[in-house]
Amino acid sequence: MSTSVLNPPGVKAPATYIEEVMTLVKAKNPAEPEFHQAVREVFDSLKLVLEKHSEYREAKILERIVEPERVIMFRVPWFDDQGKIQVNRGFRIQMNSAIGPYKGGLRFHPSVTLGILKFLAFEQVFKNSLTTLPMGGGKGGSDFDPKGKSDNEVMRFCQSFMTELYRHIGPDTDVPAGDIGVGGREIGFLFGQYKRLANEFTGVLTGKGLSWGGSLIRPEATGYGCVYFAAEMLKTRKDSLDGKLCLVSGSGNVSQYTVEKLLDLGAKPVTVSDSDGVIFDPDGIDREKLAWVIELKNVRRGRIREYGEKFKKAIFMPTDIKSDYNPLWNIKADCAFPSATQNEINAKDAANLIKNGIKVVAEGANMPSTLEATKLFLDAGILYGPAKAANAGGVATSGLEMAQNSQRIAWTREEVDDRLHKIMIAIHKNCFETAETYGTPGNLVNGANIGGFLKVANSMLDQGLV
Repeated sequence: MSTSVLNPPGVKAPATYIEEVMTLVKAKNPAEPEFHQAVREVFDSLKLVLEKHSEYREAKILERIVEPERVIMFRVPWFDDQGKIQVNRGFRIQMNSAIGPYKGGLRFHPSVTLGILKFLAFEQVFKNSLTTLPMGGGKGGSDFDPKGKSDNEVMRFCQSFMTELYRHIGPDTDVPAGDIGVGGREIGFLFGQYKRLANEFTGVLTGKGLSWGGSLIRPEATGYGCVYFAAEMLKTRKDSLDGKLCLVSGSGNVSQYTVEKLLDLGAKPVTVSDSDGVIFDPDGIDREKLAWVIELKNVRRGRIREYGEKFKKAIFMPTDIKSDYNPLWNIKADCAFPSATQNEINAKDAANLIKNGIKVVAEGANMPSTLEATKLFLDAGILYGPAKAANAGGVATSGLEMAQNSQRIAWTREEVDDRLHKIMIAIHKNCFETAETYGTPGNLVNGANIGGFLKVANSMLDQGLV
């Protein structure tokens, strides 16, 4: 091939090239440690790919893939119940559309910043690629906190937020969904305002109510999928979840349905948590207790400490912000399902899990383990399912909701669950086989990063310099 813009001479060694791009990422995106962490984790795996495929270096795929195609940031003014004006900041990161329209959740939480959303959008690109469905990657949200707000305040905020966002999204452009702080209530308010402004009823959001275009299994999908992925990992060692003691963090959507599917498969979940602290129930969280947690969190919007008041054998451990470890991850168990938030497992937590004989870690939250914790899990040789693979069930079922909307049909619960199960089996197979192909058998971090990257990178090559 003759020298061109896409094929410059003097291509550098993979490790050198990666470090140069990483330095560039940090310089162009200062004070965004979560984004740096997400990029570093993927880049560490890609050394293996770049040794075999110099065309990615020649086309500067890494420099292009870390740069969002579009970043939208806007003010969101709204009235509270006292008639006072409040102002929040809204975001949408449209990261990569090489394999389909942007797809990814909206997060409403005080911790939301540009850096947090860029990390989530970057992860989403590879996660969506792994699902086998044609979806690009995006993420959005606001620093608005729905906790403690009335329904009317949440509605007014959502309507103001969508009044700007609606001009940037669409069923074939960008299809947002829920995330932390954005559940069925918020999706309903957002969809209603989109319909009002655009004068059309389309599948522009996923996670919708069943009576207006939603899909069965969508609320359960991330938790169910994570458990299906854990079961697939255990199968590689001729084992199953039956009888396994399981630690689950969080008490929101992902955690609730992780617990439900664990019960379906014969496991014994013993923990849930929220920002106030951890509940450890040595008797196990059965279906009756889970129904109580769902009512507490989804209807009354209460705090998990109430579980200890209701079920007397349960132990409540309040959050200690001065502590360098989380007591949840220091309970003896077979499997861990971090399902709360990013970086909730640090190196000490990982060491405690390994010391206590953990066999499986399947990540329900996005990037819940620090880089140091991930390294400890891999070095210990446990079954470790990284978030972009293990929690892809949520966005996969969002893709299935998009498909049903496009066809104007609704599948049965069993049909959606069966499709989700098959997608999670396919994701595990892809990660497992890719890890072996690139010389790191059993390392599903490499398998997921490389498997997700190849599809996106090859599509970018095919579509030229855009």
